[in-house]
This record gives sequence, C-alpha cells and structure tokens, in this order.
Amino acid sequence: MHPESNQPLLTPIRLGDLDLRNRIVMAPLTRMRAANPELAPNRLHAEYYAQRASAGLIISEGVFVSPQAVGWADVPGLWSDAQVRGWRVVTDAVHEAGGRIVAQLWHTGSLGHPDFHGGNAPPSASAVNPLQQSVTTQGKKDTVIPRAMEKDEIRRTVANFGHAARRAIEAGFDGVQIQGGYHYLFNQFMNVRTNLRTDEYGGSVENRARLLFEVLETVANAVGAHRVGVKTGPATSETGAFVSTDETLATAEYVIGRLDEFDLSHLLLMGAMADLRATPLAALAGDGMFQHFRERYRGKIIANVDIDRARGNRLIEAGLVDMVAFGRPFIANPDLPARFASVAPLAELDWPNVYGATSAGYTDYPALAAATA
Repeated sequence: MHPESNQPLLTPIRLGDLDLRNRIVMAPLTRMRAANPELAPNRLHAEYYAQRASAGLIISEGVFVSPQAVGWADVPGLWSDAQVRGWRVVTDAVHEAGGRIVAQLWHTGSLGHPDFHGGNAPPSASAVNPLQQSVTTQGKKDTVIPRAMEKDEIRRTVANFGHAARRAIEAGFDGVQIQGGYHYLFNQFMNVRTNLRTDEYGGSVENRARLLFEVLETVANAVGAHRVGVKTGPATSETGAFVSTDETLATAEYVIGRLDEFDLSHLLLMGAMADLRATPLAALAGDGMFQHFRERYRGKIIANVDIDRARGNRLIEAGLVDMVAFGRPFIANPDLPARFASVAPLAELDWPNVYGATSAGYTDYPALAAATA
C-alpha cells in the first residue's frame, strides 16, 4: 500500500490549460434529475456537483447537443438559453468550491426512441436496430429500427456539436468532452454492424470515423483543442449489434492513432465492460486495454471502469494512464479524494435512487467527517 501522502492518484497534473489538484476524475454519470420541459439543470444539480468539487476534474453527465440528440429521459441539454443559464449556476458552484468541470457532449443516435421524436424513428448511420434498450419517460423500451441520416442532417449534427461546445464555454465549463464511445452515435457510424452506408460515411475505416473527426475539428475550432477531450475506444457491452468483430480493434486503433495528432486535453478510455475471453478483444481484458493504447496515444489518458484506489494508483505509477475516472464510488462518496487520502472505507451506493427526480440518493450522501461524527 502507498503511504497516504505518496499515492499517485493524489498528485497534481496539468490537463490542457488546467492545473488540477489531483488525478481523481468524477466520471460522466447519467442521473435523470432534469425533469422539466426545458431539459435544464437546476439548483439540485449545482449542489450535487459542488459536493464533488474536490475531484481533480468533474466530467458532467452526458449533455444533449440538440433536440435531435435526445435519447434518454430527463437528461439536460446544452443548446438553449435556459439550459445555459442553468449550467452557469452549476459551474459557478463548482468553481466556488475550488473544482473544475467539463461538459460531455452527447448524441444517442439509435439508442433514442420515437417517444423523443414525435413518433418518428431516431437518427443513426443506417437503418439497423442496435437491439438495446432506450430509457424513456415511461421506463425502458426496446430500441427500434432507426432512420439513416441524410448528408444535410449529418452536416447539421456537426454544426450542433460546435454550437453546444461554444454554449458550454458560455455556461462557464472549463472545457468539453465528446462522447465518442459505447453504443452512441459515433460508435454507430464506426461499427460495421450498424453502418451499412455506401457514401463517404461508410465502408472503409476512414469513412466510418469521418463523422467523429468532422465533429472534433469543428469543436476544436470553436473552443480550442486544448479544451477538448474525447471518450472512445473498443469497449462496449458485447450485446445486440455491439458484439465485437475482427474490425473492432483495428477501428479503435485507427481512431486513437489519429487522435494522437491533435493537441487534445485528454482521451477517456474505458476498460473492458464485458467478459472478453471468447471475443476478438480477448487481449484487452484487465490492464490490457491501457497497455495496448498507451503505445498509440501520447497525450493524457483517463482510465475508467471497475478501478479501485489500489489499482488506480498502480496504473498511474506504471505509466499506463495519467488519471482515473470513478463513477459509482463518486455517487456514494462526494468527498472521494479525502477518503482515498485517509484510506477510509467507502460508503455504499443507494441503488434504487441512482435515477430519479429528487435529492434522495443524489445529494444526501454525507461526507466522511459527517458520517463518522
């Protein structure tokens, strides 16, 4: 075990133009607290994020870049004046508490549902059902066959990301992160199972990754590449249309190799999210994901998925990653860095209230000092 003061997780780091007090990141976490017609954050969001401002960096919950991007109930957006005003209250609270926060820009694509689009099919690369579930206001529903995006809609989507990035800075965020991973829009374009296009957005890996890089260049031009991170990589749930193929690793290598050409803030790389032993990604189990891509990306890497304090310290000490993002531990432990520093036990998650509309299971987790008083 590391001496308390020598934990790599607790050492400072510079990320883009931000000097961060530690290498502990609050991972992006969908919490469904924006149950209002404007899909705007409120003072409850401000309290929640400010409680966790001792993280070196907070990555916000995924935030929709446009009405067309919406695909999960009660999640806030970042395109309207009302949303910007709401987020400004949040970012002011985080900054007053000494924290740093970036906005994760999100488009769900085919993981949306007709419920969000006036009964119309959600947009995606091609008309292929991802065979997942969409979280609607009436609960989880099976995804449907989406509609293939026309080129003018692709162009508007690229512009929407640039607009949302500018609005994020206007709302006081310290930067943005593009959600380019898991089952969402960009991965729907990059996945050979869900992209059957024959135009310049389909076929070759260069074409399938084109949308991500058009968005990245637009967002970088809008706010500066040093303020932009990307979440991407080959990790998914290995279900439905997102079962890895012989193309999956090569696609991720191409994308992350090209990301290395940009002077980005960071790459958020998910570790294995499923049992990979019988898949083409078997070598990426355990620390394999970070070993593999550390050789291909020279910028700052943030690791995520099932990492505890000891493993996080070890990954940083080994030079495989630069920071570690914690999700569930940060929900139940608003003062997670302090708990790590004192090697204190972690509070348990209140699972029934992870999603919901109230403060229960959201802002009512006590800090360590209050919990032990």
